[in-house]
Amino acid sequence: MPKRILQGVVVSDKQDKTVVVSVERQIMHPVYKKFIKKSKKYAAHDENNQFKVGDTVRIEECAPKSKTKTWTVIVDNA
Repeated sequence: MPKRILQGVVVSDKQDKTVVVSVERQIMHPVYKKFIKKSKKYAAHDENNQFKVGDTVRIEECAPKSKTKTWTVIVDNA
């Protein structure tokens, strides 16, 4: 089964080797048929502490690294 990949913005980098990424998505309201923005925060592993607040990153599912951290930041060499 493939690992999920999400894209979001780093909102906190205060922890060591961890960044908090806010992922925003749009869903349609079932009754009013308008699009609503929903966001969720994920704790992601950042081995080298290279990402700062405001950076757009991609995160990938991984095995649990701690109680709340089950995502890791993908380093794109682009």
